[in-house]
Amino acid sequence: MSWIFLRRVAQLLAGLFFYGFSIGMMVRAGLGVSPWDVLGQGTSLQTGIAFGLATNLIGLAVLLLWIPLRQKPGPGTVLNVLLVGPSAEVGLAVVSEPSGIWGQILLFAGGLTLLAVATGLYIGARMGPGPRDGLMTGLHARFGWPIWAVRTGIEVSVLAVGWALGGTVGLGTVAFALLIGPMVNRTMPFFHIPVRTASAP
Repeated sequence: MSWIFLRRVAQLLAGLFFYGFSIGMMVRAGLGVSPWDVLGQGTSLQTGIAFGLATNLIGLAVLLLWIPLRQKPGPGTVLNVLLVGPSAEVGLAVVSEPSGIWGQILLFAGGLTLLAVATGLYIGARMGPGPRDGLMTGLHARFGWPIWAVRTGIEVSVLAVGWALGGTVGLGTVAFALLIGPMVNRTMPFFHIPVRTASAP
């Protein structure tokens, strides 16, 4: 077993843990969360199950949508479904709600930054996309719709359902939508593990 493979596994696990933990931070900040986490909050409120479990179940439901799209999950995809929810619960257990608006802003900013780093870590490990990313690319491949249109349609639909269920929508939701793309664009190349090719004789 090569050290590069071990690094990929370690980077994947670290990325998924920090991803979930950062979600817990942003939930505690109380300024609004990403569309998928709004759906997780709403599902939790309406069913009484824990937020982390709701996140897991939503990830599993999205993964099942890969079947008609003929998408193939990798080990990172399965671990994403299993680990992000419990990691979010750890974040909710460890991080307390800030007392003032500046505390909320700092906590949200820290969570958003950590999520961008975590995304770069787990995607850079190249062991399979998350279920939500795979849904986007699967719809694009199957129907030929532009990526931006698919991503926007999914995010708006998820946000609307989550808001209707009682999830928190606020300035943090807008900040997430505007900032996460540019931030991940920075972290992904930094943590990318290149494919090693055999050298020519």
